[in-house]
Order: sequence, then structure tokens, then C-alpha cells
Amino acid sequence: MFPTNRAGMRRLRRRLLTTVLLSALVIFPAMAQSISESTRTIHVSGEGTLNLQPDMATVRFGIVTVDENPEKARSRNAEASAETMNAVRDLGVDDRKMKLETLRLQPHREYNPDLRRTVEKGFEAVREVVVELEDLDRLPELIARVVQKGANRLNGITYDLKDRTTARNEALRRAVLNAREKAALMAETLGAELGMALRISEQGVTVPRPVFQVRGESALAKADASPTPEAYASGEIEVKASVQIVFELN
Repeated sequence: MFPTNRAGMRRLRRRLLTTVLLSALVIFPAMAQSISESTRTIHVSGEGTLNLQPDMATVRFGIVTVDENPEKARSRNAEASAETMNAVRDLGVDDRKMKLETLRLQPHREYNPDLRRTVEKGFEAVREVVVELEDLDRLPELIARVVQKGANRLNGITYDLKDRTTARNEALRRAVLNAREKAALMAETLGAELGMALRISEQGVTVPRPVFQVRGESALAKADASPTPEAYASGEIEVKASVQIVFELN
């Protein structure tokens, strides 16, 4: 019999709600376990590689001037820097692709063989110039010109790609195709059919910047003796991407 008063009705509703909740705790985990056990998956990783020739370079070279008077060292450096920048402009490089780093004025030190130690001898002004060059065929000419106009340190050449985004995307696409190809091969070997991708995650994309590292007097000698682009060959830039994908097996 059902209760007729309000208190009895409330107790009945509480008992019914408790029964429903307990039933859900029993039924739902069993359903989840059944779904998990019935879904067959295959986990694979994929790699994509793209080899490209660099089409731009960042050149760093230094201008060092020495004098007993610090102000003369600074002014001489300013003149040499201006002549160097003009030489770069003459090659058609836009001002936005050139940058003068902060000037440093410091004691000039030389090794004294008689005293067998380094001694201070005047002052030196040091400034680094950074140039982005998009025509690699003009790289040897650029270096030769800046050396002639006063640059006396070649601090390195870094090669790069103008369109890094397209290269990254293509490497990722190849990584996904590689993962799907491997998954399809394994599924076929097992007599199964490859289903849809359930989950995919990017593991990383690398676009290295090769560095042609040369410094000091040997760099200047190389600049004078190497008039062809092949002397500064960078090799290829290898763009790599990796992914992990979970496919369903039908």
C-alpha cells in the first residue's frame, strides 16, 4: 500500500531515488567496460622529412677600431660602420634588412711577449652589423665588400628559409601519411580493416638553421679567396615532423 500522508510520500520518493542511483552505479560501469573492450585500436607514430635548399642568410660581421684616445676609436668606428652599411646598400639590400648592434667601448688588450702577459694598450670600439640577405648568390660579394670597407671580423653566417610555415606544414602532412601507411600495413597483416582516426597528437617539428661558423683573420682570408657561392655552401635544411595517431580497427 502507498502512504497517504505527506511524510510517507517523501520517504517513498527518497527510497525510489536511492534505488535508481544504485542501479546506475552498477549498470553504467558495466556498459563503459563493454564499450572499451569492444573497441579495437592501433597506436602508431609517423615521421615526415623534407629536405630543402636555404634561400636566405643572416650575416654577422664586426667592426673593431683601436686608438689611444677612446673618442677617436669611437669616431673611427662610426665612419667605418657608415661606409660598411653603404656598401651593403649598394648591393640592393633594404635598410630594414640591416641592423647596427650597440657600440662597445673597452680597453684594448695585447699580449706582450717580453712581459709574458696581456697588457692594456689604448681603447677599442666594437660594433656588430647584422644583415639579412635573400639572394645567396651575392653572399661572397657582400662579404668581400664589407671587408674592404672596414669590417674585420666575420662572426658567422646563419642559413634559413623564407617560408618556414609551408615547410613545417608539408613535413607534418608527410608525418600523418606515414603514420596512416604503417597503420594500414599492420591492420592488413592482421586481417583487419583500418578505421577512422580516433586521436592524433603532434610530437614536434624542427626546422634547423645551419650555421657557417667562421671567425677572425681566417674568416677574412676566406672572404678574399672565395669569390663563388659554392665556397659558402650550406647544404640542405632538413625539416622533420613527428606525430602519434590512434586508429580504430574494424
